[in-house]
Amino acid sequence: MYQGPVHTDTTPQEGVVVRRRRKGIYILPNLFTLAALFGGFYAVVMAMNQRFDMAAAGVFVAMVLDSLDGRVARMTNTQSAFGEQMDSLSDMVSFGAAPALIAYEWALKGLGRWGWIAAFVYCACAALRLARFNVNTAVVDKRYFQGLPSPAAAALVTGFIWLMNDYGIKGYEVSWVMFTFALYAGLTMVTNVPFYSFKDVSMKKSVPFAVIVLIALGIAVINIDPPVVLFVLFCVYGVSGYVLYGWRKARGERASVISTSTDEPEESGLHK
Repeated sequence: MYQGPVHTDTTPQEGVVVRRRRKGIYILPNLFTLAALFGGFYAVVMAMNQRFDMAAAGVFVAMVLDSLDGRVARMTNTQSAFGEQMDSLSDMVSFGAAPALIAYEWALKGLGRWGWIAAFVYCACAALRLARFNVNTAVVDKRYFQGLPSPAAAALVTGFIWLMNDYGIKGYEVSWVMFTFALYAGLTMVTNVPFYSFKDVSMKKSVPFAVIVLIALGIAVINIDPPVVLFVLFCVYGVSGYVLYGWRKARGERASVISTSTDEPEESGLHK
């Protein structure tokens, strides 16, 4: 009686049955990625309900989770192509669409067409930045990001909203300032300006005791006034790339973060 195809392989010489291994995905790193995606989705829902403080918090939580999924995957040796694609899609929602929609609902809506243009430019630049990151992974110096990373850009936009909301300032009062932040963060994501990535910092190496003390002091300083301190830190990071770029140019050094030559014509402009 025929019972359908058999999902086993046999070798003609030995007759050994070899079971085909079913493909799957790794749970642990993708749980962090899904949690980060939920943070971005939660932020959009809160913005729709005019809870902009909670919307900003959702984006910042997504940032923390996004910084962990890759490290967890490397530490547990569970990297996969699926995880990389999932991470990019999650980043597009949490650090591309979510900040743009939050900024629009909070302040940019009152600017009419200028408002949605600024929000779209930010969202489009986030998509372009993530796409470029995926295709340039093999040629970019791992110590630096090519352009402002999308989580930092999202922190600039939502951090400003969090800060203004904490001081009781309404979005319509600073709509053009929000417009400027959205354009600056968006356009900086698609530049060739190098931003330090912190990827060469190893969590497995021992550090001097003073480093732990400094970390404790840093946490204490942040707790003095989280909205102000965090916003200032991300503003400093947001301009650090231009400072580094200018410093390298002034010294006559190569300012590009492309570390490997390529003959591909579409990448020739990246090496200047």
